Amino acid sequence: MYSDLAYLIVGLPVLAFVLCLFIGSRLPRGGGFLTVLATLGGLIISLGIFQEIYPRGIIHQSMRWFGDFNVGILIDPLALVMLLMVTFVVMLIHTYANGYMNGDPGANRYFAEAALFTASMLGLIYADNILQLFIFWELVGLCSYLLIGFWYRKPSAAAAAKKAFLTTRVGDVMFLAAIIVLYNNLASLNLTLNPGEYLLQFPVIYANLALIPPDQLTLIALGFLGGAVGKSGQFPLHVWLPDAMEGPTTVSAMIHAATMVTAGVYLVARMFPLFYAAPHGLTAVAAVGAFTALFAATMGLTAFDIKRVLAFSTVSQLGFMMAGLGVGAAVGAFSVGVSIFHLIGHSFFKALLFLCAGSVIHAVNTNDMREMGGVGKYMKWTMYTMLIGSLSLAGFPLFTGFFSKDEIIVIAYEYGVAINFLPYIFLVLAAVLTAIYTFRMWFSVFTGKERSNYGKHESPWVMLGPLVILAVFALAFGFVAQEGFYNYVGDNFGQYEEKFGVDVNFAELALIGGHEGLGEHGAPAEGEHPSAEAEEGHEAALARWGLVPFWAKDLKVGYKMINARSEGLLKSRAYGPLVKKSSNRCLILADGFYEWMKAENPKSPKQPVRFTVDGGEPFAFAGLSTTREWEGEQMTSCTIITTTANETVEPVHNRMPVILGDPEIEKAWMSGNLEVDEAIGLCKPLEAARMEGMDFFAGITFPVKESYCPWIVGGWQTSCPSAARS
Repeated sequence: MYSDLAYLIVGLPVLAFVLCLFIGSRLPRGGGFLTVLATLGGLIISLGIFQEIYPRGIIHQSMRWFGDFNVGILIDPLALVMLLMVTFVVMLIHTYANGYMNGDPGANRYFAEAALFTASMLGLIYADNILQLFIFWELVGLCSYLLIGFWYRKPSAAAAAKKAFLTTRVGDVMFLAAIIVLYNNLASLNLTLNPGEYLLQFPVIYANLALIPPDQLTLIALGFLGGAVGKSGQFPLHVWLPDAMEGPTTVSAMIHAATMVTAGVYLVARMFPLFYAAPHGLTAVAAVGAFTALFAATMGLTAFDIKRVLAFSTVSQLGFMMAGLGVGAAVGAFSVGVSIFHLIGHSFFKALLFLCAGSVIHAVNTNDMREMGGVGKYMKWTMYTMLIGSLSLAGFPLFTGFFSKDEIIVIAYEYGVAINFLPYIFLVLAAVLTAIYTFRMWFSVFTGKERSNYGKHESPWVMLGPLVILAVFALAFGFVAQEGFYNYVGDNFGQYEEKFGVDVNFAELALIGGHEGLGEHGAPAEGEHPSAEAEEGHEAALARWGLVPFWAKDLKVGYKMINARSEGLLKSRAYGPLVKKSSNRCLILADGFYEWMKAENPKSPKQPVRFTVDGGEPFAFAGLSTTREWEGEQMTSCTIITTTANETVEPVHNRMPVILGDPEIEKAWMSGNLEVDEAIGLCKPLEAARMEGMDFFAGITFPVKESYCPWIVGGWQTSCPSAARS
């Protein structure tokens, strides 16, 4: 139900934009209530979608537009949590703005621009292809220009708007160039796309990363990083962000908490598999993020404008998020969950801090902390809610900011052990400085003696209400949501195989990216990968299903390497060296395998279908195996090679295991006399007429992680998959 209304998440703010622009001047408070209702509607729909697809599920809708260009909606766990955050936080900011902008002659123009800003950010989040994302990316930039320069008659505001627009364009040019290079590389592959697929759709990109030359991947990754650096205010394109404070405080809250600057982090998270595969891609992300976090923290120590202090803190915290993604070279996709968790938590406490600052400025008519002091006597609600936000920003234990920031520092330490400690050192120093400038700000504003004469009053409840709600989330969100969040978002790319048939294999991508444990040119380091030629003496043995490479430090890596796509074997740094040696090629015996057919009702369990060959006769899968030392003993593991499905299997799944189907072909596969191209040529679908599928029984489960069965090998041991029970 709610998934059918997903387009309204963007559609409602667009409608609010039109109404506020044309008739807002005749509505109460410039029609600000329309923006609140629009974002509330988007929040309700997003919550409904969450209820429909959690804990596993992806929504994808796509339609053809302008020839080869597709427009679509992709809501996976990564996009969904972002949609929930943006609609919720922006709704509260719009509510606050109804009080803050009351009496401003341009209120209807403000709410129209704010509604379009919101719609652009939401469209960016659930775009299903990189070009569509870029279009909304540019709309976000345009709206930020309009909102930062809202008081355009003020020279400083007009100058700040132009500075923001031009500076971010530098990154946007790099972003566009990266899209062009990516498209050219994908187009050169002459891919056969399924109906409804588009070359720049994210599933298509993820599926073909291993086929793009590593130097091209690096070039593309650096272009995307340039776009993210511009939008998220990272060094050296951070210069526009502090000056953006010339706009209304509510604009600052939107830009710094829920829109625009978070777009850069989201882009890197969305393209994380590409960064992971690109040599030095994540290294650049970690370096830029860690340096920015420390650099901006030092600038926050010297600022006296309360909004500029918060602006520098935003730059610093965005550096934490970027660094959290960059150190993913050591921990994989888990870093996406950690970084996005900090982004979500930051949106709560940073929106709270900016709105509190707006309340103070609204009361004292100055931004200069040197002219404040003693405000807490007259603004108790604002003082205590801002204290909660400050504690969360500083990473005080048990507050939301603590859980996410602490986890980023933890994985930065793991990155240090494996690769380089510099990001860890920079982040620890930045965390200490953050606590110093945050409480310098809070004590300067709310305590001490009064340093000027001003109108001392608390803000109205239309402004205080959002502060209280945000304070609750800044206090408790991290404690309540952390574990579930890491697992949910961290497994984002793991759901693509079930939905799209795309195996985002981070173990293989790590080899392409040249992460730790590799010898020269990605080849196994000497002594780490024992593999001798054994053309004869084949034997039956037992082993682990799920290839555990020589570089892996956790057996869990094998769970993601249970299958190897035949089309990319030679290009893969994980499987290429294995398929070239007959001693690493093996046969896996089975008398059938299972695939699961989706039910018409998405909430119903999938129906298992058992496929057999020649009426149930035993057969052999083509596989690859490797042996390494694990905990002082020799351990052998394997993977099954897959290919496109034949006519029998295709109605259930678009991939199938390679079934060799003939004793002579099996012998040839194991032979050391066979050239590697010839061996790979054997990896094709079995004749459909020799296979049949049979509906089995619902609800059956098979153990995967520790299942073993005998099979015939090329001198080594391996295991049988759960899908191929003997």
